[in-house]
Amino acid sequence: MLYPKLIAFDTSAAHCAAALLLQGQVITRVDEMARGQAEHLMPMLQQMLQAAGLDWSDLDAVAVGTGPGNFTGIRISVSAARGLGLGLGRPVIGVTGFEMRAFDEPRPFTATIRAPRETSYIQTFHADGSTTAPVQQDVPAGPQKPAADLIAAAAHIAAARIGEKLPRPAPLYIRPADAAPPKDTAPVILS
Repeated sequence: MLYPKLIAFDTSAAHCAAALLLQGQVITRVDEMARGQAEHLMPMLQQMLQAAGLDWSDLDAVAVGTGPGNFTGIRISVSAARGLGLGLGRPVIGVTGFEMRAFDEPRPFTATIRAPRETSYIQTFHADGSTTAPVQQDVPAGPQKPAADLIAAAAHIAAARIGEKLPRPAPLYIRPADAAPPKDTAPVILS
């Protein structure tokens, strides 16, 4: 497949970011938003496809950002991508935020992603192709690439992986959720 048609999207930060890869060219759209990604994502993707004269069935694959980042945002995009792949019968390719940041960078390269409380998620990509395990460190992240560049990188990475045997995309969580279980006793459900 010389030039696959694929759509990539990510909601792991305060945005809905999408990229449409057509004939080797990438069309990106980033809608900044702190909330509402679940309601906004699918209409946004539909608008991008319509603007390009495409239908969902024209796609060869779906790509999705798997995090790390906002827990709910990651679940929104990963579940949407897996549902699209299942419904369309197309492969779904997960791309981490670290891979997006390391795309086209000389190795070794350390990718950093802003994390809560002035910390960073960090992963190093070595010259031999190996990587370190992602960790959270108590240092602020350096300058960040624009979301449009990151989602375009996800589209290119995913296109190169079409045809590979890959696991289903799953959220990449570096730390546990901040949410705590309720302290009240759960109600008894009568049947």
